[in-house]
Amino acid sequence: MHNAAFAELGLDWVYLAFEVAAGELEAAFAGVRALGVGGLSVTIPHKTAALAAVDEATGRARAVGAVNTVVRLEDGQLLGDNTDGAGFLASLADEGFDPAGRVCAVVGAGGAARAVVHALAGAGASEVVVVNRTPARADAAAALARGVGRTGVAADAGRADLVVNATPLGLAGGGSGELAVDPGLLGPGQLVVDLIPNPAVTPLMRAARERGARVAGGLGMLVHQGALAFELWTGRPAPIGVMRAAAIRALGQ
Repeated sequence: MHNAAFAELGLDWVYLAFEVAAGELEAAFAGVRALGVGGLSVTIPHKTAALAAVDEATGRARAVGAVNTVVRLEDGQLLGDNTDGAGFLASLADEGFDPAGRVCAVVGAGGAARAVVHALAGAGASEVVVVNRTPARADAAAALARGVGRTGVAADAGRADLVVNATPLGLAGGGSGELAVDPGLLGPGQLVVDLIPNPAVTPLMRAARERGARVAGGLGMLVHQGALAFELWTGRPAPIGVMRAAAIRALGQ
C-alpha cells in the first residue's frame, strides 16, 4: 500500500516489514534512530510499549495509550502518533455515516477499540458503550469517551446505531466460529463495522447483512489510517485510491 503510494508520487522511499520480538522495541527504536529511518508503523503487540519508547507523543496517542505511527523529526527525535481513530472516522464518512448524536457500541477494549472510542466521542456521539469480557478493560476504554462513555453488556448492541467489532473474532485463519456480536440483536437501521480487513466479508458482516443491517469491513480504516501516516511522513497528500487498490490486491480481495 505504501510502496504503491511512493511510486505514484515518484518518491525515493521504500516501506519494509521488520519483525521485532516482544521486549526488543527499545533496541529496535535505537536502530531506527541510528539509521535515520524517516518513519514507521507499529503493529501488535508493540503499540502500547511504543508510547514509552518514543521521545515525544501527540495528544491523541497519549489519550489512547498506544502508538501506531512514528515520525522522525528534524532533530532526529521520534514522535509517536495514533492515526487509527481518525482513519476510522474517515472510513465512516465513506459509508455516509455521521456519528454525531448517535449511539455507538464498541466490542473490544484493545488498542484499536480505544482509538475508536476516543474518536467517536470527539465526533459527537451521544453515547459510546464498550462491551468487553474483562470489565476493568472496558471501564478504561469507556473512560476515553469523555463523559458519553460507559461499560455495557452484549445486549446493548441491539439499541446502537453503530456497532463496531474491534476484536480478532472472525479474522481469516482464526479458526473460531464465534461471533463478536449476537446477530439476533442486529437489524435494519444499523451500521455494523468489523475492523478486520481480511476476509473482506467476515462472518459477523454476513450475519448482520442477513438481518437487514448495513455492513462495512476493516479495509476503509486500514487504508485511511495508512494514508494519514503517509502524509505525516512525507508531507504530501496521500493517493488514497492507489493505496486502496494496492491493499485490495495484497489482501486478495
